[in-house]
Formats: sequence, C-alpha cells, structure tokens
Amino acid sequence: MAFVELRSLRREFGETVALDGIDLSLEQGEFLSLLGPSGCGKTTALRIVAGFDRPDAGTVLVGGKDMTRIPPNKRDMGMVFQAYSLFPNMTAERNVEFGLKIRGLHTSNRRGKVEELLELVGLGHARKRYPHQLSGGMQQRVALARALAIEPRVLLLDEPLSALDAKVRVQLREKIRRIQSRLGITTIYVTHDQEEALSISDRVAVLSQGHIEQVGPPGEIYDDPATPFVADFVGTMNRLEGTVEGDGIVAYGETRLAIAAARGRAQGERVMVLVRPETVELGPTNGDGTSSTITGEIISHTFLGANMRLKIAGATSDLTADVPASRAGAYPVGMRVQAHFPGETARVLTLEELPAPAPVDH
Repeated sequence: MAFVELRSLRREFGETVALDGIDLSLEQGEFLSLLGPSGCGKTTALRIVAGFDRPDAGTVLVGGKDMTRIPPNKRDMGMVFQAYSLFPNMTAERNVEFGLKIRGLHTSNRRGKVEELLELVGLGHARKRYPHQLSGGMQQRVALARALAIEPRVLLLDEPLSALDAKVRVQLREKIRRIQSRLGITTIYVTHDQEEALSISDRVAVLSQGHIEQVGPPGEIYDDPATPFVADFVGTMNRLEGTVEGDGIVAYGETRLAIAAARGRAQGERVMVLVRPETVELGPTNGDGTSSTITGEIISHTFLGANMRLKIAGATSDLTADVPASRAGAYPVGMRVQAHFPGETARVLTLEELPAPAPVDH
C-alpha cells in the first residue's frame, strides 16, 4: 500500500475547476514533484494534503488513514512556503525551536535537536542571528530546519526557491535533496521550474488545468512524454508540421523525413513531428537512411552557457539545434547548413492532439 494517496481529489472555486479528480500515490521516503504552469492546480493539491484547504470531493490518506477532515496541526506534516514565514523577533535557533516548544518537548532536548538541525542545513554558525541578518537562502534553510524539527511523516514544499537567485536556487535544491535522502522523509515539492523538478525528484507529476498529464521518473518525463502538453512544457521542442506519405515517412515541405514513430499511421494524415534541439546535428548524415535531414539557413544564435542554440529557417517553420559553444563559430548567421536528427528520437502527434505552444516563462 502507498504511504500517501490522493484519491479522486476535486476542488472548485466558483466556476473554476482547480482539481478535476486527480489520483496520485507516493511510497514512503519518496521525493515527488508537482510540476506545471501557474493555475494548473499544483498548489491547491498541496494545500489539501497539508489540511489548509478541503476538497469538494475525494480523499487524502497517509499510512492508510483518512486525513481529509483532520486539521493541519494534527496531520504530522512539515511545510515550507515560498515566503520564508520566519518570526522576525526570534533568532534562527528560536525559530527552529518553536514547534518543539509548542509540542512540550523538554528544554534540554529541544536545544540539542535545534543545534543538530541547524548544523544539518549548514547554519550552525548563524544560530544567534535574526531573520533580517540572514540572506534569503539562509532564511529558507532556517524554514526548512523548522519544518524538519517536528520530525514530520510528510514534508511539503511550496515553490520554496522561487524568490532566490539562480545560483542559490541550485545550491539549495541540492541541499534539500541530500537532507531528504538522508532522513528518508516522504516529500511533495511544488514547482513551475522544469529543471528544478527533473533534477531532484524520484518522480514528477506534470499537471495541466487540474489534470495529471503524466507521472514518472524524470528521464521518462523528458524522453517519452505521454501527452502533447508534457512534450511541449518539459524542455524545448521543435515542432515540424507535415503529412504522412508512407510507412514511417513524413513530408515536411519538399523534404521527406524518416520518422520511426510515424509507422502505421494513415497516409495523408496531418501530423506534428516533435524533435529535441539536442538531438539535432549539423553536417552530412551517415547515409544509412535512419536520419532525417533539413536544409536551411542559420538566422540566429542564443548563448546558453556550455551550448549555443542555433535557429535555422526550415521549409515551413524554424528549427533549433544545440551545439557546443566552442564550435558555434563554425556556424555563422547566414550560413546554409544541413540539419539532421535520428528518426527514432522524434515523436509524432496528430495536429488535433497538439496544444498551443506553452508560454516561455517556465
């Protein structure tokens, strides 16, 4: 039996359906992220698990016990919010100690536990500082230590890193994952940041408009998206509109693409071929017939750190390709190139299945 279960959760706010009958389960000690754009229902689901909101229908179970109507303070859960929510008049150690004091733990036991937790999050040296004397990342680590102090059965994190700068976010998400793994706490993590979710989770649940689109390990979510929304939301995707001409052949303008996923589709069917930029290579193919080649002109460069993203004007739409930044000088803007990708790496969807492109804010 799963340790945490969400069964047929539904939540409405007036005419808006925030959750439309979602089902989800976590094993004990698992780290699961709820990933999706703003308004998809992920925070509503977390608030229902925490007890800060109640579903209109459905059940929340923890360890086989129905928690749906249990008040938050009786659920034995730790919560870390986007806002740090520290008591400004208390030092770091007093903030961490607060929950233990409320629970009546003896002073000597409290002090030892607080010291251990602050060391765990790397803030033993800052125990006497007040929140205004701490950076944002340090405040969030205090908030994490405070949530862990009560030894919760379930740890809930609601966009805990979104207010921090990029470098601190990466450092802190890695620390959160190490601590979670060390303590073995079942964790639900809400984020709109796909890189964040994929980098630290055992599994990821992708939500859209109150529905769960797909649940699976990060590699599966990225490499084998189950729905058009997941394919479009997680990572960058080239979208090449074409027509099935034969078994495994898609006509894209004047070009014929060899696409394994198009096998068995009806001739004349209008489809969208989905291709990741990192699978696209420039130069001649190996000639074995397994690659698809598009000829076009490089129209822009975008610097991505280790890689450079090249935009290539194709027959009916632009194509993006990621190349090592050290090699980007060999492909100047205006150059005509052959761009090719392995046909077995592309996905194919009918045009009716495909959503509008997701906003570029994730």
